[in-house]
Amino acid sequence: MSAFRLSGAAFDVASLRAELADPTCGGYAAFEGWVRDHNEGQRVTRLEYEAFAPLALREGERIIAEARAHFGLRGALCVHRVGALELGEIAVWVGVAAPHRDEAFRGCRYIIDEVKHRLPIWKKEHYANGDSGWVNCERCAAAPLHGEHHGETAAAQGHAPHGAQHLHGKPR
Repeated sequence: MSAFRLSGAAFDVASLRAELADPTCGGYAAFEGWVRDHNEGQRVTRLEYEAFAPLALREGERIIAEARAHFGLRGALCVHRVGALELGEIAVWVGVAAPHRDEAFRGCRYIIDEVKHRLPIWKKEHYANGDSGWVNCERCAAAPLHGEHHGETAAAQGHAPHGAQHLHGKPR
């Protein structure tokens, strides 16, 4: 099964964790990104995620492979939700197994940081006042920069979330 996945439905964290079970590993670390009820002074009521799946899946697998090689991970998984999410739901999950805790912590951190930075996954926040906006989507409308990582940004390929003409520059 793929090490990086997109899911349109909630997933079972226990079964994901079980996929990483390895008797040679003494370290396990996981990260869960939850949908919170606020961002930058606005009350958030729900989120939507969109992704350019072919590129997200390919680049997600590349990130997992990099983390495994660099930190000596024996196992690593990441699942990112797409579609509508309610408050409290898990939007992204990362889990890793390694011989020691330091590698597990550092590998888990590397994966989530790179996923948030490199993948064409966009978040739309819906606010209590009825407004909504795409978050951290300035890249969607920007021209690609020379030397962009792997030369494959979503902007370079002309892919952006549906209705992303109203952009907000907030971190997702």
